[in-house]
Amino acid sequence: MNEALLRSLTPSVIGILVRRGADFAAAEDAVQDALVEAVRVWPADPPRDAKGWLVTVAWRRFLDATRSDAARRRREDLVEEEPAAGPASAVDDTLRLYFLCAHPSLTPSSAVALTLRAVGGLTTRQIAQAYLVPEATMAQRISRAKRTVSDVRFDRTGDVSTVLRVLYLVFNEGYSGDVDLAAEAIRLTRQLATVIDHPEVAGLLALMLLHHARRATRTTSDGSLVPLAEQDRGRWDTDSIAEGVRILQAALARDRLGEFQAQAAIAALHADAPTAGETDWVQIVEWYDELVRLTDSPVVRLNRAVAVGEADGPRAGLAALAELDRSAPGFSGKGHPLPRHAAVAAYLHERDGDPVTAARLYAEAAAKAPNLAERDHLTRQAARLNALGRR
Repeated sequence: MNEALLRSLTPSVIGILVRRGADFAAAEDAVQDALVEAVRVWPADPPRDAKGWLVTVAWRRFLDATRSDAARRRREDLVEEEPAAGPASAVDDTLRLYFLCAHPSLTPSSAVALTLRAVGGLTTRQIAQAYLVPEATMAQRISRAKRTVSDVRFDRTGDVSTVLRVLYLVFNEGYSGDVDLAAEAIRLTRQLATVIDHPEVAGLLALMLLHHARRATRTTSDGSLVPLAEQDRGRWDTDSIAEGVRILQAALARDRLGEFQAQAAIAALHADAPTAGETDWVQIVEWYDELVRLTDSPVVRLNRAVAVGEADGPRAGLAALAELDRSAPGFSGKGHPLPRHAAVAAYLHERDGDPVTAARLYAEAAAKAPNLAERDHLTRQAARLNALGRR
């Protein structure tokens, strides 16, 4: 396998797909799939025309992805933008596909990645960002999953925990990313709740409803990001909040706590506060402690550092952030791979009276922001503190 040849051909193959009508991101995604296929096929059957082979395979992958995206959009057109409360209709084929992709022959992480790509309509890059891994690594994982299920019978479906993980990631991408999938994720989770009596299904539905209730206030009319503390709480969807709290309370009463219930409890505490200043941060820290116990996730520990900073002061928040770095050495130092680490550090340093460090960290966070709205917000924060420093 001539890896140097593959690397040298990649830009020109992407260019050919773009000239054929693919947008650049979709062309990159398709070529990445083709490169993974080349690594698998070429050692045993090298093509006579390497570039032509890559163009053909990449173009087919692009067309397949386009058809999948079109099918997903047709499904979304059937769903109202704001999901209605109450009983859901009968389970449709989309939810069945989620369970089929979560096949027992796959590891949970591979099943989630395959479902997000094949059914959820997310790109390889979006999935890789959600999992904090390089895009090439995720492309290989998805390719292996496809090969694994290509020769198996789909007479056994995956477990509910894997499907919940997929729905959660689809909702998060729809809520904060470039593709609107949040309403579809809520619709499918409602359906799942009608056929499976499980507290974590209820916890996930409550979490989605509580986050979705704030959706209209998350950005301004020009698309600028509005931080939670500055959102107009009078515009939050009180019906969705009430439904989410009701579902959550019923789930918690069963005393089978899971991570989605704990996350929903945190969201409920935010929704319950009449103003940002009245938020019960002490109780939120306690729920984050439960989440750390359940998941030991670095993302959870990062969010906990923010909550500690609000409950006990910025110095305590910075200490919690330092504890995170010590517990995960690969996440410490310059070029921190954990999304929003620099933004959290900047916020805590600003509250601690260190605007110079905060401005530098806000600029660093802006360069790594996952979307345009967040990048612009962080850039404005850095500019604001730099302007104050010049006065």
